[in-house]
Amino acid sequence: MLIPASSTEYLHVPVTAPVGVDITGTPPKLALLPVTNRSNPEPGDWHTGTWGDGEALLLVGPGGGALTLTAGDYWVYVSFDPPGSENIVRMSGYLGIT
Repeated sequence: MLIPASSTEYLHVPVTAPVGVDITGTPPKLALLPVTNRSNPEPGDWHTGTWGDGEALLLVGPGGGALTLTAGDYWVYVSFDPPGSENIVRMSGYLGIT
C-alpha cells in the first residue's frame, strides 16, 4: 500500500483467524516499523486498532490518526489475542509513505 504523508486514512490489514476461532473479542494491535529495523516490535510500538470485515484497521495520518508517519518505507505487523494460549503476531506487509 502507498499513501501520502498528508493523508489521514485507515490502514487495512487482512487477518485470517485460526479455523473456528473468534478473534473479535479483543481489538487488534498494529505496529509499523521502518524497513531498516529488522527487530520485532517492542511493547511501545503497538497501537490499538479496530476490527472491520475480516481486517484490522488503524487510522494513520496527521489529522487525528493513531500515529503520523514521515515519508519512508515501513513493515506492518498485526497482533491479535484469540481465546486460548495463543497470542499471534504476524508480519503483514509493507506500507510506503510518500
